[in-house]
Amino acid sequence: MQKIVAALALSGAAGLVAPSAPAPKAAPRRALADLKEGASNPFPDGWDPAGLADLGTPATLAWFRAAEIKHSRVAMAATVGWIINEAGITFDGDIASGVSFASLGKGVQAWENVPDAGKLQILLAAGAIETASEFQSPHYMKGGKLGSIPGPFGLRLWDPVGLMGGLDEETKANKRQMELNNGRLAMIGAASMFAASYIDGSVPALPDSW
Repeated sequence: MQKIVAALALSGAAGLVAPSAPAPKAAPRRALADLKEGASNPFPDGWDPAGLADLGTPATLAWFRAAEIKHSRVAMAATVGWIINEAGITFDGDIASGVSFASLGKGVQAWENVPDAGKLQILLAAGAIETASEFQSPHYMKGGKLGSIPGPFGLRLWDPVGLMGGLDEETKANKRQMELNNGRLAMIGAASMFAASYIDGSVPALPDSW
């Protein structure tokens, strides 16, 4: 009888012992919070009314972030180039035999006047940069660096002189935020210029036929 009581007591005590903790899972290579780094005022929690950031996996969000960075950089270059072109500032010389940069015109008309061979070269160069960005290791969807472009033959097309290398992480994060905010504004600006070029009066702040 004493043995039975002792056995029951031990079994009851065992029920009070916390179960062994499961083995911790490997941490993701990039935290989800890091991928949402671009959130800033006036939307400190991020502006995502459609909930796209919650779709898929962290790899999906990394793809969205990489796409935003690429579009931001293209839009910034387009906006600055458009404004300079509208100011009448062009390269010296010819873009092709008998076709000077100055003769191309302004806005969308300038692109339409570029010879077909020139358009092809521009598109191939852009394709080469895009392809290079997909060959970084590890890939940006698998923990690699967002916005990094190794470039063909090891040419660093982003931060070519290594200005970011000696900065602390807080300063780097602030500069990445500045780039995103400027890029987002540039996307709106470039879209506005295109709209004003095709639809008179669509952008009151811009003259018609930009």
